[in-house]
Amino acid sequence: MDQSSRYVDLSLSEEELINKGEHILCAYTFKPKVGVGYLEASAHFAAESSTGTNVVVSTTDDFTKQFDALVYYANEQDEEIRIAYPLGLFDRNIRDGRMMMVSFLTLTIGNNQGMGDIAHAKMYDFYMPRRAIELFDGPAKGAADLWRILGRPVENGGYIAGTIIKPKLGLRPEPFAKAAYEFWLGGDFIKNDEPQGNQVFAPLRETIPLVYDAMKRAMDETGEAKLFSANITADDHDEMLARGEFILETFGPDADKVAFLVDGFVGGPGMITTARRHFPNQFLHYHRAGHGMITSPNSNRGYTSYVLAKMARLQGASGIHVGTMGYGKMEGAADDRAIAFIIERDEYQGPAYYQKWYGMKPTMPIVSGGMNALRLPGFFTNLGHANILNTAGGGSYGHIDGPAAGALSLRQAHACWEAGADPVEWAKDHHEFARAFESFPGDADQLFPGWRARLGL
Repeated sequence: MDQSSRYVDLSLSEEELINKGEHILCAYTFKPKVGVGYLEASAHFAAESSTGTNVVVSTTDDFTKQFDALVYYANEQDEEIRIAYPLGLFDRNIRDGRMMMVSFLTLTIGNNQGMGDIAHAKMYDFYMPRRAIELFDGPAKGAADLWRILGRPVENGGYIAGTIIKPKLGLRPEPFAKAAYEFWLGGDFIKNDEPQGNQVFAPLRETIPLVYDAMKRAMDETGEAKLFSANITADDHDEMLARGEFILETFGPDADKVAFLVDGFVGGPGMITTARRHFPNQFLHYHRAGHGMITSPNSNRGYTSYVLAKMARLQGASGIHVGTMGYGKMEGAADDRAIAFIIERDEYQGPAYYQKWYGMKPTMPIVSGGMNALRLPGFFTNLGHANILNTAGGGSYGHIDGPAAGALSLRQAHACWEAGADPVEWAKDHHEFARAFESFPGDADQLFPGWRARLGL
């Protein structure tokens, strides 16, 4: 059934829709199955995303129709459609009237992903009007809070050298805490790897007190504040709260130095909101493990990493992993810096929409996945700044002189970039950075041909 007369209106002006602020706009790459008309398929897609289905139902009235999602742009050649969703479509909390991400996803990425007449559809950008942004939580804590704890300026506080305890699984409580202590002697921030939690060989109630002891000893020895991101991910709401409360109780006077890591993609919006609302004084660390199944450029359904990051800021993530932009082991390219820009700036021109955040706190870009000291200068140059949290697991624990030296090599790489220096020349006067060349010779050969001769090796 062709529903284009009801769910398509190509006369609508995007500028006017934005100015009125009464719709959420979504842009999709879109292709119907062979033999299905483009506008017909687009209309069916919008119907399933709002008030309709594949047939006319007798219960529809004029009031209902005001909540129709409308295709206002369709370009068959470029395989792109854009849809305007009335704000009234979206579910609201009965307790406080707030908007919820599950409703946004249910409507805009819901039944429409499995429709038989659609070959593929993938959201690559969305626009939130001011009223919608006012109704989402947004971050409670952010980069400024970490910089403050570390004694940095709260604006442009710079690079935070972090790591991930490696190996990701298989360490008992004592060696886990020892690994943390050794890195903290040179670095700032440690996070649980995303699968680390309450394994039988490393019970959380045994591991966390030892980690806190390691933090205190490292702070005493270095005279510097340290940070730890503890994984509270769990299927059950009450289990998440129990983990978080135990961790805060254990760290006691240093509880402000604890972030809570949540596997937000596999756990879903409810998990992020649980952490955001019940622990508003903690930095909410959004790990996006699993996202590649739909965000990968090789996938033509779901949504992009850019969309995921944008949603994370709305939900209240203090920081989210943004990939390595082609400089680490993760899939991506240099222009993925847009993923960082949309979450850290107050306004930004995305691939489809110019988004203003109207004062919502920024979300800090977290960079991890195959990063080491040798890769950082190029990464910073591409991004244009170093106001990131970098968690280099292999880049720290894979350093030939151990994790403390690995941490110092990261800091020295940042200083090299700040100075605008040639990395190989910089290495001659910075021992830990120089040893990173020997620690990661494959990267060194690729990035700095002839480094051995220049360093006298």
